Amino acid sequence: MAAITAQAVKELRDLTDLPMMDVKKALVDADGDQARAIELLKERNKKVMLKRLENATSEGLMRVAISEDGSVGAMVEIQCESAPVAKADDFVFLADQLVKQLLNGPGASTPEELLAQGVPDRPGQKLGELLEEVVGKIREKMVVARVLRVEGPVGGYAHHDGKTGVLFRASGDKKGVPVLKDVAMHIAALKPLVSHPEELQADQVAAEKARLTAEAAGSGKPANIVEKIVEGRMKTYYAENGVLAFQLFAKDDSKTVSQALAESGLKVAGFTRWILGN
Repeated sequence: MAAITAQAVKELRDLTDLPMMDVKKALVDADGDQARAIELLKERNKKVMLKRLENATSEGLMRVAISEDGSVGAMVEIQCESAPVAKADDFVFLADQLVKQLLNGPGASTPEELLAQGVPDRPGQKLGELLEEVVGKIREKMVVARVLRVEGPVGGYAHHDGKTGVLFRASGDKKGVPVLKDVAMHIAALKPLVSHPEELQADQVAAEKARLTAEAAGSGKPANIVEKIVEGRMKTYYAENGVLAFQLFAKDDSKTVSQALAESGLKVAGFTRWILGN
């Protein structure tokens, strides 16, 4: 059996950033062969993931990235077990690499598809391998929970605590304008439920319109005036029931979200708002 020197252990620990005893054991089992020891450590790190399979992942990060021209947006949710790990450099690096690849790569509709792709800043390494590496270092369960990539015009926002992420899509020709991010921030703060009135329950909308019409008609005003009154009150109803297009714009409540977008020739198309773990 080859002698395992302190220098050999140090070199492998520097390469893997894993605990000293784990590194030494791998070298012993590999009879001093560093390459084989690395393979053993990779295999054992998978076992770490399996051992922690039932652990809850209630912490983590939401990462959002938008292309420079505002034409594409990406969002990734990665979960871990504890709040300190969500702030750890290795975990943050993993999250950033995931969303960077999702934005700039061929795209992915599932976490598995994304993990099979390469690490943008580490040629030759797969994202799945990076995940295993970080799990091995930190010894905590990690899950890539959701991935999303959309085409724009698109704006995005991730709250500073990493627990809320938004991708907002508009229709129109202009991309990369500030209002797109502003609307994404609005969505994070005001929490709209839908983009347009048509997405509300049709029977409830009809019932409210009928109620308002009867109320306005009781005033004895002409039919054309009643119609305008009902139209105005329905806009308020839509805003109060979480319709994004009719909500007062958080950055300037003298206008609605639709009016703010219209100034750049844009309209609401849709949005996705994720809350960590929900």
